[in-house]
Amino acid sequence: MTKAFHSSGDVIADRRAGYAKMLAEGGDHGAAADLMNQALELAPDWAAGWDLLGGYAEKSGDVSGAISAWRHLEALDDEGVFGAALKLAAHGAGKAGTGTAVSYVEALFDQYAPQFEEALLGKLGYQVPALLDTMLTVEMAKLGIERFADMLDLGCGTGLMGVRLRDRVDFLEGIDLSAAMVAEARRRANYDRLEKAELVAFLADRAPTADLITAADVFIYCGALPPVLAAVVPALRPGGLLAFSLEAHDGEEPVFLRASLRYAHGVAATCQALADAGLEVLRFEMATLRQDRGAPIGGMLVVARKSA
Repeated sequence: MTKAFHSSGDVIADRRAGYAKMLAEGGDHGAAADLMNQALELAPDWAAGWDLLGGYAEKSGDVSGAISAWRHLEALDDEGVFGAALKLAAHGAGKAGTGTAVSYVEALFDQYAPQFEEALLGKLGYQVPALLDTMLTVEMAKLGIERFADMLDLGCGTGLMGVRLRDRVDFLEGIDLSAAMVAEARRRANYDRLEKAELVAFLADRAPTADLITAADVFIYCGALPPVLAAVVPALRPGGLLAFSLEAHDGEEPVFLRASLRYAHGVAATCQALADAGLEVLRFEMATLRQDRGAPIGGMLVVARKSA
């Protein structure tokens, strides 16, 4: 995660970190890492500095140096805001947890919110809301559904999914882990209700009132799919629809953590998890979800129905 600059409390350390940032922006990540090492000699308890060092070392090809930096970071960052445990796990130096790294994801999207749509739509070719909208339109026609009474948009972000479906929903509710994202969505005045909340905690003991639940690029931060579905499906009415996306991989593992710190899911394991959760798959498509670092990110798009 690229953090906003946090002062070390030491003027010289901050100055060296500033020079390191300029070197990194120019592509010289090895020199940037060297300068960050010098800065951290002056400010050894600077968590944000260790995060910067880890990132520069990784980009320079010094994976062992990055892992060392992230181990220092993990010891200093009790709340996990910098995602050190995820970074270590993604590089085979630790074990990823089974659920959402709440503090990391919250901090990531709080920082990302102001430029979220410009980056996703303008630079990364983000397709998920449009693709899910198209799939839902087809299934609504097949099922004879004209409108949804109650829609819940999980991980609503700035409201891109809500914009797509507002005119087909009587009551539109959104939740997101990031307060900054919720604030951006609120500016649209498109949702009937918005709340900052963690997904599983929000859905606990919730009555089955939703006839549509969407989760566009949300479960990719949640790890294993079965516990997520165990929380989501009880919130659906019998016959209600769930539309969501996942990043996909071709291996045998049900799920693994990518270097991007997003989870990728296996196709067979995903289909089994849906069946185990009592969901009938109405539509299942493989597609390019977005670009990332110049490469297409392939994924799964699913529309499923809860058993009546």
